[in-house]
Amino acid sequence: MLNTPDSPKLRSACLIFNPAAGQSNPDEDLAHIKAILESEIDLDICLTTPEIGADLLAKAAVERGVEAIIASGGDGTLSAAAAAVVGTDIPLGIISRGTANAFATALSIPDTVEAACQTILVGATRKVDAAYCNGKPMVLLAGIGFEAETVELADRDAKNRFGMLAYVLAGLQQLQNLETFEVEIETEDKIVTVSAAAVTVANAAPPTSILAQGSAGIVVDDGLLDVTIVAPANKAGAVTAAYDLFQSASSGTATERDDIGYLRASRFKISANPPQKVVLDGEMIGTTPVDVVCVPSGLTIFVPSSAEIEAVEKLEGLPDLVIQVKDSLGFDKP
Repeated sequence: MLNTPDSPKLRSACLIFNPAAGQSNPDEDLAHIKAILESEIDLDICLTTPEIGADLLAKAAVERGVEAIIASGGDGTLSAAAAAVVGTDIPLGIISRGTANAFATALSIPDTVEAACQTILVGATRKVDAAYCNGKPMVLLAGIGFEAETVELADRDAKNRFGMLAYVLAGLQQLQNLETFEVEIETEDKIVTVSAAAVTVANAAPPTSILAQGSAGIVVDDGLLDVTIVAPANKAGAVTAAYDLFQSASSGTATERDDIGYLRASRFKISANPPQKVVLDGEMIGTTPVDVVCVPSGLTIFVPSSAEIEAVEKLEGLPDLVIQVKDSLGFDKP
């Protein structure tokens, strides 16, 4: 749901600023933000530290009853701040200054300081979906298997030195250790068992998160989560599957490869044998099993609108595929 900018102007906000994010000069970035916003918004500026993260600052701001929260930093900072306002009506402004900027890209928010500030000043507020993964708030995605291993390899030093290339290099390194696992995916109406190398549950994802792009149509306000299953037969197959997913993201056309499957549902329960590492919105959270449930319209955000896309799924062709249709629909409440 989109609210037009005709609603009352934002008068005050808590700005949560991570000075360690990205590769730009944080003092200059903060001065730039203040120069644009402070003429119209009374900013309560809170800086993150190694001891006090964006999650704690955002939770404290919510408890104070702030009018809005503006988060500036990398994807970890933005997701942590967003988690605090899931289920509230407090709008969130995003000023992305990280390495990947996946959060801003997925929600069609400009990734320059000036344009992001203008989105907050004159843009509409919009209700978008959020989710919970094992009880933890999720805005973007949960990666199981290959993606989690890759994110773990791309450490802070590598990201500071190489930027986005750090993820590419980590992916190539992890490709040498590519292994498949048996995964069981349960939805409201079926149980899918299959062999895979990567499973991604996405609420929102930028095109650069290629392992989430099976259906090439992730919608941020449809009340559904998107699962992409990547099941290459070998390393060469993994490379071509990744390229095909990149093409899907670029063209907006769903892939038809036999080693890639996808489906949509409002909730997924996923287990793996052997257990697999899980990355949630860029942060490692442990291993499978996971229970991911969508929170429709759970987040209010300053963001341009996006078009609706029809829900689709494709599972045919995946290796060792078993689908059980469930007699009774629905999950227990989380």
